[in-house]
Amino acid sequence: MSALTLALDACTSAGTVAVLRGTTVLAEGTVAMRSRDEERLMPAVVQVLDDAGVAPRALDRIVCGGGPGSFTSLRIAAGIAKGLALALNKPLYAVPSLALVAASAPTATEIVAALDALRGEWYASSVRFTADGALDAVGEVRVVGEERLSAVAAGAPVVRGDATHVVPHVRTVARMLDWIERAGPVALEAWEPAYGRLAEAQVKWEAAHGRALTA
Repeated sequence: MSALTLALDACTSAGTVAVLRGTTVLAEGTVAMRSRDEERLMPAVVQVLDDAGVAPRALDRIVCGGGPGSFTSLRIAAGIAKGLALALNKPLYAVPSLALVAASAPTATEIVAALDALRGEWYASSVRFTADGALDAVGEVRVVGEERLSAVAAGAPVVRGDATHVVPHVRTVARMLDWIERAGPVALEAWEPAYGRLAEAQVKWEAAHGRALTA
């Protein structure tokens, strides 16, 4: 029987969740991550599992968006994913959030995916798919200004992941399972998402105090 996967990501202002059996999406959901007085991603996980008729212990693996993206939202998704993996003794796999952006766009084999990095800049990465639509390779993440996106793309289509362009969704993990399995599970205790840069609150604190914030 095909493996059962719980996938979740929150690299933008929207958090997404999906349950897949093999490459078939059994259930999916989307929730707002910002400007809310309550955390909504974990309830969405519970709901999607219920909609799929899947008990948590029946899962074979958990896949989490690995960033870059919204610092706080990524931390929430990673905390949920790691907590479930530990509690259920299941492997945790990470998938680049920019790959989710690219996979959520119209089909193309070569794409430059971009996510808002704030301060007038974008996280950008080249993403390549095979002829049959499976994820093949994800390039290094770069932080570039708006004016540099076209140059970085070098003629490839640029896909921006946000509420007004393409909302990346983890149902597209169905296109990435071979890549995810080749990459292997993360070291659960040590893994953190690749945030891309420091949180805005930390940047402001360090600027105000003239020194780095240490743990």
